[in-house]
Parts: sequence; structure tokens; C-alpha cells
Amino acid sequence: MYRVASASQYLVITGSGIDDIKIAKKAWVFPGQSCSVFDISPVNYTFEVMAMSAEKLPFILPAVFTIGPRSDDQESLHKYAKLISSHDKESNHMNELVKGVIEGETRVLAASMTMEEIFKGTKEFKKEVFGKVQLELNQFGLWIYNANVKQLVDVPGHEYFSYLGQKTQMEAANQAKIDVSEAKMKGEIGAKLREGQTLQNAAKIDAETRIISTQRQGQGQKEEIKVKTEVKVFENEREAEVAEANAELAMKKAKWAKDSQVAEVEARKAVALREAELQKDVEIMNALTQKEKLKAEFLSKASVEYETKVQEANWELYRKQKAAEAILYEKEKEAEAQKATAEAALYARKQVADGELYAKQKEAEGLVALAQAQGTYIRTLLGALGNNYGALRDYLMINGGMYQEIAKINGEAVKGLQPKISIWTGAGGVGDGDGGDGQGGAMKEVAGVYKMLPPLFNTVHEQTGMLPPTWMGKITES
Repeated sequence: MYRVASASQYLVITGSGIDDIKIAKKAWVFPGQSCSVFDISPVNYTFEVMAMSAEKLPFILPAVFTIGPRSDDQESLHKYAKLISSHDKESNHMNELVKGVIEGETRVLAASMTMEEIFKGTKEFKKEVFGKVQLELNQFGLWIYNANVKQLVDVPGHEYFSYLGQKTQMEAANQAKIDVSEAKMKGEIGAKLREGQTLQNAAKIDAETRIISTQRQGQGQKEEIKVKTEVKVFENEREAEVAEANAELAMKKAKWAKDSQVAEVEARKAVALREAELQKDVEIMNALTQKEKLKAEFLSKASVEYETKVQEANWELYRKQKAAEAILYEKEKEAEAQKATAEAALYARKQVADGELYAKQKEAEGLVALAQAQGTYIRTLLGALGNNYGALRDYLMINGGMYQEIAKINGEAVKGLQPKISIWTGAGGVGDGDGGDGQGGAMKEVAGVYKMLPPLFNTVHEQTGMLPPTWMGKITES
């Protein structure tokens, strides 16, 4: 369906094929798309803003703002279409939005100024309010077309402005009385001052007149002397110019006579030179004619022989060139064959190297993947064991068969050695108390240790071949 908006409206299209929104005056609306219309006509909002100055003095600021979407900025239209267009411009929502922005900015600005500053700088205060409100409305795509801030009004119970007006009226009345008195005083003083100034000016004018008269006479004499001097200088300059012109004319006449005589001499010499040149040309032509005649007679045979020798030499040179070209062609073909063989060998080596490189790369990738898998496996085990590294080590050794391998290696180490193992205990009765005193028990312990020494010496002798010291006793043959 084809939709067209009126002069003060825009179409907002959303849906299939549109990332965000589409704003247009006219457009096709396809299935799967939604189209709505919003009006951009500005609306008047009237408020009475309650504010308070820096001295905590309340006042009322009546204001009328004409606000609407900013039609000359595409970004502002998008903001308005997405945030505000779904609400009626004269609805309570829009009224509260605009009122909240204006009241907030007005109160913040008024709280930073005294009442005297607000009253005396009303124009600047209104301008500041307008600018700060516009900054806040920009985020909604709204534009203040006109703002009319009326005169500040007192809050009931706080008649600051009325008292200020009365103060101003009283000050104006008192100032008027002072101005009348000052005007009378200035009138009387002015009259006396004008009379004195008149006399002073008359005397001054007379003196200046005499001075100017004397100056005029002196200037007239100076001008007369100056004119006479200039006339004399001009006459001298004219006489000098005439003398210079005469001298220049005489020099030019002498030069012209000289040039005429030189031209005549040059003409005569030129005729003689031309005759000599023509005679020389005649002699040269005679000599050339004689030379050509002799050349034709004596060099014709030599020329024929020379041409014959040249042809023979050219043939021999041609034959040698062809032979050399044949040899060169053969060498070039051999070089090309060698080059092709070398390139084939190089390509084969390159393929082998590429294959080895690919195998190494795959082997490295496998090692990396294995290491990553093992790292994941160990991290999982460590997390399951509560980050107990000792338990993780024991589990890995058990799971890897480390203890079985150690036992197997130890068994293989002693296999075939047939070791002798001796087991002994204390003498009979040692450690069995009969309820005697402590001294008897201690002697039994000493006796038990002494009885354990003979079996210990025998075992050491059997396994190592070492005998105990003689002072400790001898081992009897069993």
C-alpha cells in the first residue's frame, strides 16, 4: 500500500527489511511492515514555575514555550519518532515532560543567583534558561521555536518585587528633586560662566586675529620669493636643455658623416673580396675537373679489383658467421636442456621438502593437540581431587602402572641372586615382665640387646664377608 503524509506530518515505517525505523513523507508499505503518522506542528506550553534564589527567596516565573519536533535535522526526527511520537503532543505526559525539564533547569539556575542579579539581569537570566532547557530537549528531538518568559511575580506572603518597586519609585522621586536643585544651580553657574567665557573669547579672538594677519603677510612674502626662485631655476634648466640638445645634434652629425665614409670604403672592399672569391671558385672547379678525369682513368681498374675482393671477403665472413651461429644454437640448446634438468631436480627436491614439512607440521599439530588434551585431563583430575597435588601424583602413578613397574624392576634386579635373609628376635623371656621392680626390667633390655649381636655379626659376615673387631668377639664356625 502506498502512503502519503500531509505537509506537517511524517510517516514512520518499521518491520521487515528495515533495521531500525524509516522516516519518509511518502513510501510503499509492504506486508510485514507497520506504518504510523506523527505531526511535527509546534505546540504552546504555558507554565508558572516556582523557583527560589540563592537567598532562599521564592518567586514565580510565568513562561510560554512553543515546542515541537526539529524538522530540519534527521537525527532529531529519529529521536522524536522513537521516543515521543506515540504520545499526543497535548497529553498530560508531554506536558509533564516539558514542565519537568523547564522547572528543573530554572530552579537550578535561580539557586545559583541572587534576587538582585535575577531582577537586574532578567534578559540574561531568560537566555540562560532557554539555552539549558534546549540542551535537555535535544535528547528527545524537540526544538524550542519560541520562548516568552514574562515578568517575575511575587509568591503570596513574599512581596519582594512590590517592595522593590516601591523602593525604586521613592528613589526616583528623591532623584528628581535632586536633579531639579542641580539644574537650578547649574543654570545660575552657567550664566556667570557664559559671561566670563564671552569676554575671554573676545580677547582671545582679537589676539589671534593680529597673529594671523602677521603670519599671512610673512607667508605672502615667502611665496613671492619662492615663485621668483622657481622661475629662475626653470629658465636655467631650459637653457641647459637647449645646450645639451645642440651638443647631441653635433655629435649625431659627426657620427652620420663617419658612417657614410665607412660604408663607402666597405662597399669598395666588398667588391674586391667578391671578385677574389669568384676567381678562387673557378680555380677550384678546374682542379676538381682535372682530378675527376685522372681518377676515372687510373682508379677504375682498382675499383673493380676492390669490389671483387670485398665480395670474396663478405662471402667468407658470411660462411664463418653461419658456422658460429650453428655452434651457438647447439650450445644454447644444451644449456636449455641442462636448465630444464636442473629445474626438474629442484622441483622434485621442493616437493620432497614440502612433504617433509607438511608431515612435521601435522606431527607438531598432533603433539599440540595431545598436550592440550593431557592438560585438560590433568586440570579436571586436579579439580576433582580438590587441588591436592600429592593425591594427583599418587593417582597418576597408580593409573600409569608406576608401582607395578617399580616392583617388576626390583624383582628383576634380585632375580638369581639367592639372597640370604636372617630374621632374629630377642632372647626368650625378653620383654615378658614378671611384675618385678624397674631395675630388673632394665637389665633384661640390656641382656636382650647383647643376645642379638651374634646373629647380626653372622648375617653381616655371610652377606659381605666382613668380620667384627676382635675386642667384640669371634664368629664360631657352625
